[in-house]
Amino acid sequence: MSIYCGTDIIEVERIEKAIKEHSNETENIFLNKIYTRKEIEYCESRGRVKYQHFAARFAAKEAIFKAISSLLKDKYEISWQNAEILNNENGKPEVIFKNISKELEEKIIHIDISLSHIKEYAVAMVVVESDV
Repeated sequence: MSIYCGTDIIEVERIEKAIKEHSNETENIFLNKIYTRKEIEYCESRGRVKYQHFAARFAAKEAIFKAISSLLKDKYEISWQNAEILNNENGKPEVIFKNISKELEEKIIHIDISLSHIKEYAVAMVVVESDV
């Protein structure tokens, strides 16, 4: 058994700017590339602090990629939308993998995630337990 970790920090303003700059009347290219529909719904429901939540989930996805990088055949085996970060009934964020290979799914025994954010920054920490 092995333990892998990943962490990431990002400026909230950077994510807010990307979201606003890549939007048109019909869609937001940045949002739809990075986030799942459920993640977008959750973050949009957070009102004036929604960009902190978007930034935290962006940092989480980066931290996940870092933590599982040595479990991947190549870096294109997983994309932004393959890792969905949603809160459970107690408010704790959890990672749900979607449409990943059976081989990768079997390598990951457990994944734990922690998110935090303030006005200027969002941070995420991921710990992965694997049988590899």
